[in-house]
Amino acid sequence: MQLLRLAIVTIVLLVLTTWLWFKLIRMPGSSYNGQLSPLTSEEKIIEGWLKHDIKKLGGDIGARNFQNYQNLQAAATFLKSSFQASGYSVKTQQYSVGNQTFENIEVEITGVEHPDEIVILGGHYDTAYSSPGANDNASGAAAVLELARRFVNKKPSRTLRFVEFVNEEPPFFWTENMGSLVYAKRSRQQNEKIIAMLSLETLGYYSEAKNSQRYPAPLKLFYPSVGNFVAFIGNVNSATLVKKIIASFRRQTEFPSEGTALPAQIPGIGWSDQWAFWQQGYPAVMVTDTAVFRYPYYHTLEDTPDKIDYERLSRVVLGLEKVIAEIIDKSS
Repeated sequence: MQLLRLAIVTIVLLVLTTWLWFKLIRMPGSSYNGQLSPLTSEEKIIEGWLKHDIKKLGGDIGARNFQNYQNLQAAATFLKSSFQASGYSVKTQQYSVGNQTFENIEVEITGVEHPDEIVILGGHYDTAYSSPGANDNASGAAAVLELARRFVNKKPSRTLRFVEFVNEEPPFFWTENMGSLVYAKRSRQQNEKIIAMLSLETLGYYSEAKNSQRYPAPLKLFYPSVGNFVAFIGNVNSATLVKKIIASFRRQTEFPSEGTALPAQIPGIGWSDQWAFWQQGYPAVMVTDTAVFRYPYYHTLEDTPDKIDYERLSRVVLGLEKVIAEIIDKSS
């Protein structure tokens, strides 16, 4: 009887592992593992803008949050003026916590054929504690800005929004005052049809060193130990979107990539603004260098602009541009 029970447990574990692999971990296409080519002229332009914007947010302005409120306002002003300089009309969603007012910043390109179907590119612009937040998350906020610049004259089939979220970091993280949750709740109340949300989170650090990449157990069994890739991470309900995005990225971009769709309770899976959209039933994916699982300066005073790998970040941003272009095409 004991042997029978052991056999049943073994079979159940095997079935669960097989389901986990094929449904949530195995991704379409293959991660690029060749040499990176020299930057193209297009990528060099992107690199220049990323350096400019990350230096402004993570260098000139620095720590920006409710404790550094003037800096947070300066960051919001910079983001709004940057969108406006690119030709956008800026909208803000303001809300108050205590005696402070916070704002999410939004620009939009209305779809010409299916305006009710919405794709959101978002990143948070606040920082944790006293950290200047060059990687977390000036890198994501700058990527949102640069992608907005590159789409400004496009006429997408679906509506495309670029949103800079406030208050992702503690003490607002995973609370009702988290900026992206405030935004996602409004979207649900207005019955908006958000078909995809991409959260750009901590995108600028890459390493070729052995064992530079860590994972929550037991994910290290499935993924590489070298932190030279960009990751696409979703919850179980966003598995289809994760696979669609990573397949598009791998088909068009020569850059290492990994993807997964796992329960949000696993450490790291829900650690950014995509979590807010999951709470409202929207499909959402985090695009990241994996932050604390790779970046040695996470949430510290040393998270400064000189730590960013601008060349690799520019490659990722151009790759994301190609992915987004496919998503906003109704035929995709």
